[in-house]
Amino acid sequence: MNRRILGIPEAATLLSRSPDTLRWWRKRNEGPPSFKIGRRVVYFEDELLAWVEEQRRESLPPGAA
Repeated sequence: MNRRILGIPEAATLLSRSPDTLRWWRKRNEGPPSFKIGRRVVYFEDELLAWVEEQRRESLPPGAA
């Protein structure tokens, strides 16, 4: 399996958010799934995109696709 791993700056750019926002979400156990490799917080790109899609679906009015 070849999954792209993004650090906080790359993930923040992908989500159009600041790195501080991602750090805050992680501290509050919110936001997209993340994990550590050593001391570095990272994200799988496909999981970030899935999280964005989930946020989109949750924000749609009932019955909208």
